[in-house]
Amino acid sequence: MATGLVVANPLVFSLRPPKPTAQNRPLQAISSLSLKPKISTNPIALKAPLLRSDSRSRIRFIGRASLEETEASSDPDEPLPLVGEDSAAFDLGTQNVVSWVYFAVILGVVLYVLDVVWIDNSTGFGKVYIDAVSSLSDSHEIVMLVLILIFATVHSGLASFRDMGEKLLGKRAYRVLFAGLSLPLAVSTVVYFINHRYDGLQLWQLQNTPGVHQLLWLSNFISFFFLYPSTFNLLEVAAVDKPKLHLWETGIMRITRHPQMVGQVIWCLAHTIWLGNSVAVAASVGLIGHHLFGVWNGDRRLAMRHGEAFEVVKKRTSIIPFAAILDGRQKLPKDYYKEFIRLPYLTITAITLGAYFLHPVMQAASFRLHW
Repeated sequence: MATGLVVANPLVFSLRPPKPTAQNRPLQAISSLSLKPKISTNPIALKAPLLRSDSRSRIRFIGRASLEETEASSDPDEPLPLVGEDSAAFDLGTQNVVSWVYFAVILGVVLYVLDVVWIDNSTGFGKVYIDAVSSLSDSHEIVMLVLILIFATVHSGLASFRDMGEKLLGKRAYRVLFAGLSLPLAVSTVVYFINHRYDGLQLWQLQNTPGVHQLLWLSNFISFFFLYPSTFNLLEVAAVDKPKLHLWETGIMRITRHPQMVGQVIWCLAHTIWLGNSVAVAASVGLIGHHLFGVWNGDRRLAMRHGEAFEVVKKRTSIIPFAAILDGRQKLPKDYYKEFIRLPYLTITAITLGAYFLHPVMQAASFRLHW
């Protein structure tokens, strides 16, 4: 069976079996080996050469000719070697203080520019944009769907043309363009939803039903743990580090290959059940539709970028949560829980709890914009 060697730098080499040597003969340099074939029955001489990897390069073997043979020959109770990247990994010792200073400065500048150019009604274009979309219909449901459609078109469109855009502008410049267009549209959509969440036709009322608040609160809390692992790479999000299209395989990716979609569905269902009106239904339909498109588009882009490696990860994972685990395609390590006991997930826990308690502040700030 042919086997390819993938190194994390990432270079791909082909392994050739070494020329057999006589027993007890010292190993010669490659340049000094005789071109005459030598036959040896010594099994030691037929072994593959020892490969070393430093702390920055992890060596993984991928069965390129027959993945089925590779998986069949492995221990059924042991997880297969990783092909993708370890998600949510954060080593404090390797962090560059200067990079995080840059991140803080960039974040401050972005928030200031966003406020002046978009949020502040006296100087920004946010209200003008909302008024223009609102003029299309008197229905809050239609306006909500149009806002989501505009955001989804820009966001997914720029993601689809990422390879071409990065070649033209560079990776960092294209990330700035991507964020600069997506962020204001996302803010406008969220603010409009907050301000009009109780408008429209009331379809049901379950807020006074015992246990509903607790169940929906827990569901909403869990939904944020399905954030796509690339959002953990804040230095790449802010273009301090060069952005990459990562192929994640551990952590939440073992449960579902598209955690952002699953998390969005959970969030939408929880809020729609709680609010129980037509505006919430419209928002959920739009957001879930956008993320279902992202499932297809995301797989397409990963296949184009990572090729064979993505096909391996795709076979081991599933779109539907836990499906690959239940049918045996995903073999969890014995210490799987450790993939979640990491700083990014602890940060998500703190931010999610903080956002819940800050809901009144967020609602008051949105209401003052009159969008």
